[in-house]
Amino acid sequence: MSKVIIIGGGAAGMFAAVHASDKGHEVHLFEKNEKLGKKLYITGKGRCNITNACDVEELFQAVIGNPKFLYSSFYTYTNQNVIDFFENEGLATKIERGNRVFPVSDHSSDVIRTLSEAMRKRGVQIHLNQKVEKVLQKDGTFDGIVLEDGKTVKGDSCIIATGGLSYPSTGSTGDGYRWAEALGHKVTERSPGLVPLETKEPWVKTLQGLSLRNVNVTVLDGRKKYYEEFGELLFTHFGVSGPTVISASSIVGQMLKKKELTLTIDLKPALSEEQLDKRLLRDFEEQKNKQFKNALGGLFPSKLIPVMVELSGILPEKQVNAISKEERHSLVRLIKNFAMTLTGIRGYNEAIITRGGVSVREIDPGTMESKKVKNLYFAGEVLDLDAVTGGYNLQIAWSTGYMAAQEIR
Repeated sequence: MSKVIIIGGGAAGMFAAVHASDKGHEVHLFEKNEKLGKKLYITGKGRCNITNACDVEELFQAVIGNPKFLYSSFYTYTNQNVIDFFENEGLATKIERGNRVFPVSDHSSDVIRTLSEAMRKRGVQIHLNQKVEKVLQKDGTFDGIVLEDGKTVKGDSCIIATGGLSYPSTGSTGDGYRWAEALGHKVTERSPGLVPLETKEPWVKTLQGLSLRNVNVTVLDGRKKYYEEFGELLFTHFGVSGPTVISASSIVGQMLKKKELTLTIDLKPALSEEQLDKRLLRDFEEQKNKQFKNALGGLFPSKLIPVMVELSGILPEKQVNAISKEERHSLVRLIKNFAMTLTGIRGYNEAIITRGGVSVREIDPGTMESKKVKNLYFAGEVLDLDAVTGGYNLQIAWSTGYMAAQEIR
C-alpha cells in the first residue's frame, strides 16, 4: 500500500481518487477551494454532460488536440465504463440528442455528490482549502508537496489534476502548468477553447439574446470551408455563441488570432433556394398589399426582421406586390447565406476548456506517468488534450484519471 497525493478536486482528480483507493492505496486529495467540483458544477449549463454514448471509435473524431495519445485511455476505460460507474454508484443517467449523457435529475450537483460519496465510502482523505505551492522531486522521483502554509506532505506518488485556465473563478489558475515546467516539462501554448466568437458588424448587437435553432453554420476563409455544423446559434452583445459556435472555436480559434474569417448562417437549411423562392412567392401573394417590413413575420423571429430588411436592400415601406423577381432572389440568397465577419475569440472567463497544456510527448499514454519524473502522473485538462462539446472533454478527464490511478505502484 502506498500513499498517493492527488492535487485537484475536479472531475479527473476525484475519479482518480476513487480508483486509486480501489487499488488499495492510501489516498489524499488536496483542493484549494472550499468545496469539490466547482467547475463540474457549471458544466453543461449546470446539468453536467457526463460523457457521450457514441461508439468508442467516434470519440477520437471528436478530439481536436492529440487524439492518438488517448488510444489506450479510451479503449481501457470507455464511455460505457463511465456510464456503468455512475449507475453502479446510484446515479441514474439518460441519453439525449447527439448521444449526450446526463444525470436523469439534470443536476450537476448530483454528479459531484456521487463522486464525493464514492470517495467517502472508500476512505479517501479530502483536504479542502489546502493550496499546494510546490511539487517536490528527489533524484528524478516524486517526493512530496509543499502547502501554502509551508507544511511539507510526503507521498509515494502524485497525480496532478489541476485543470487549465478556463473559468478562473472556479480555481483554474494554471498551477499545474507552473509545477510541470519547474519539474522540466514542456507546456505548449495555451488559449481559450470552446469559447464564443466576436464579430465586426454593428447590427449583431441588436440581435443580442436571439437564439436560432435548426440552422446551418459555416466558417469560411474566402471560399475555403473550415467548419460546418447544423444546430443552435446565439447572438450576444459582442458576437455569437451557442453550441455550433462553441465547437467551431476549437477548429478556427487559432486562425482568428491571425486573420478575420466569415461566418454564414443558412436560416432555412431544410429548403433549397428554389423551394424557398416558392415559399416567398406564396407568402408575398397572401400579403400582397402589406409593406415589405410587415410581411416577414412567418419567416423570421421579430428581432431578426429589421436586420434582414436592412441587409436585403429592399425598401422597408415597399409594397410586397411591387417587389421584383431580382429583389426576391436576392432575399433568398441572403436567407441562405446570412453572413458576418468573425474577428476573434473571447477570453478564459467564458471558455469551457483550455487548449494546450503539458506536452503529451513527455507523458506515457498507457500510464499517464511523467517521462521526466518517476511516480508523477498527470490527468485531465492540465494535459494538452481537448475535444469539441458533447461530453467528450469529461470523457478525457475520466479516462486519464482512471489510467493514472491504475498504474500507481
